[in-house]
Amino acid sequence: MEIVKKMQVPASFFYKKIIDSVLYDIQDTTGRTLSESQLKNFEYVKQFNEKTRATIKIEDIKLNETYAYRTSTTRNEFVATYTIHPIDDTNCEITYSEQMKSHGTIQALNDMVTGLLLGFFKKKQFKRMLQMIESSYS
Repeated sequence: MEIVKKMQVPASFFYKKIIDSVLYDIQDTTGRTLSESQLKNFEYVKQFNEKTRATIKIEDIKLNETYAYRTSTTRNEFVATYTIHPIDDTNCEITYSEQMKSHGTIQALNDMVTGLLLGFFKKKQFKRMLQMIESSYS
């Protein structure tokens, strides 16, 4: 999945929103307070419900340019990347890409069917999140 969207916010504003969210999630999940400089290669386990947990590893982070992370479960692995391209001082273009690798043939088939059914809603939800970030810029 790939989404490209022009945003009416500075690249630095969008980047800070993403990083603030990541730092909050890490603090909420692990109890640890990290700085942005500690994020690269940081790994933690997040429990989603009684049966589902994932290892999240921050793989790439570049100030106002890139944020990428890997989420690994027993069933599959997701790699998500935000790439931020400044257009000018008040606008940027965001490219969000996500790749999934399933563990096993049956899981791959299940993920393919689920992806087809839920892909539209996932994109819609992601675009809504981008709109919320844009509307929070004053």
